[in-house]
Amino acid sequence: MASIFGHALTAYALGKGFAKEMTNWKFWILGIICSVLPDADVISFKFGIAYEDFWGHRGFSHSLVFALLLGILVTFLFYNKKIISRTGLALITYFTICTASHGILDAMTSGGLGIAFFSPFDDTRYFFPLRPIQVSPIGASKFFSIWGIKVLLSELIWIGFPTGIYILAMYFLKRKKSS
Repeated sequence: MASIFGHALTAYALGKGFAKEMTNWKFWILGIICSVLPDADVISFKFGIAYEDFWGHRGFSHSLVFALLLGILVTFLFYNKKIISRTGLALITYFTICTASHGILDAMTSGGLGIAFFSPFDDTRYFFPLRPIQVSPIGASKFFSIWGIKVLLSELIWIGFPTGIYILAMYFLKRKKSS
């Protein structure tokens, strides 16, 4: 998996493409939560659920269906007065993309069993052909080690620089649009 930092940065960057009127502290926090929530499935290990099972790590919680359901649920719970509007659709889209970005980044990592993108319809696990992101260890104690430093360096290159370019592009596009 990519680290919590890589997922959070991706959600922040994705939010930069949305209208300034929509973006506030609640928008950013919920987007970041959506981007990291799929990894809550690691608790399944404590219940004896195998990694490769439906509810296992990188299973259903990393799927596109889960992303859409979470996007709808978060919008309904936190923006219920706007859900049946253009803004509501934009919020569902943002939270869905933040959640889906988790599986996309994980499919670019160097470890694990792949991502069940199409669960519950197909539990096949996939990786992308290009897998440059160093897989992050599970657990904070393992993260604060040489392995964690390698993860952060690979994320700086493969997540940090691209999101930085995207954030700058959005800044200049919005600036040009307002002038």
